[in-house]
Formats: sequence, structure tokens, C-alpha cells
Amino acid sequence: MTATEFSHIVTVAEAGPGRSVAIEADADARAAIARRLGLVELGHFALSAEVRAVAGGIAARGEVVAKLVQRCAATDLPLPATIREPFDLRYLRDVAAGAGEDDEVEISSDDCDILPLEAERIDLGEAAVQTLSLALDPFPRHADADRILAEKGVLSEEQAGPFAALAKLRGQADG
Repeated sequence: MTATEFSHIVTVAEAGPGRSVAIEADADARAAIARRLGLVELGHFALSAEVRAVAGGIAARGEVVAKLVQRCAATDLPLPATIREPFDLRYLRDVAAGAGEDDEVEISSDDCDILPLEAERIDLGEAAVQTLSLALDPFPRHADADRILAEKGVLSEEQAGPFAALAKLRGQADG
């Protein structure tokens, strides 16, 4: 397990019957996370969780809170966002037991948040960064994007699509 920008290791022994964890990323960690996730800025990033030892590993349930700025996918304008994303993870020994490399494995939605436990410890900070990554809008769009694009002469899908061409042809036939 390699250290990441926001590493916070919890061992099975430390998790024990249960403990609370609350950490906030400092400026250097936030800058590194922002670079990794392609953000303009990550002004606040915090994690609060309850961790406990469970049969075969560690359970971690909590929430990631972030204040960030992404770039609009259409205009490249800065787009501020606040994210509050819950997580409920299980890190278990022998997660893939019984499945060979070429075996097809079916999992239910309940199994999607089960991860392998490595060396009797987890990196809760890395789990928080990955949770944030999954919570980001993959195509953020500024509220003024359509207006700005129209001013630049970019046609909307309705204006440039095949139905727009058909409408033009129909208009010429009517004329």
C-alpha cells in the first residue's frame, strides 16, 4: 500500500470495536488532490467516518465533504461546487477467493462496495479521495454555457442535427 496525497491508515487492531475518524486535508494535500482529479481548485476537503473491525476485515461508513471548482465541459469557465457524499465500505480478506483470473464473476449491488483488505490495514484517506472522484460531475456545465456558445457561433444540437437539416429542406420546399 503506497502513500497517497491524503493518506490516513487504519489497522484492524486500531478499528477494534469502533472508533470515529475526522480529518481535513491541508493546503498541500488539497492541491495534490486537485491536480490528480483535474480540478481548478479544492478549497476544502474533509472526511468523517466510523470504522470498526468486522469478521474478515474492516467496515468504514462516513461522509466526504468538499468545496471545489471544476471547469465547464463546454466553455472551460470555472464552476464552483459543493459535494457531500456518503460512503459505506467493507474491506475484507480473501475477497476474490474461489474466482480464477478468467472466471466470470457476478456481483450484486450490495457487493459493489467490498474491497480487498491488504496487510490488515486500509487507507481511509485514499478511500475518501476515490469517493470524491466518483461523486464529481463528469461533464459540468456552466449555467450560461448555451448563451456563451451561441454568442461564439456554436450551433446547438437542435440547430446542427439531422432534424434541423430536414426542417430547412422542408422550409425550402414550402417556399
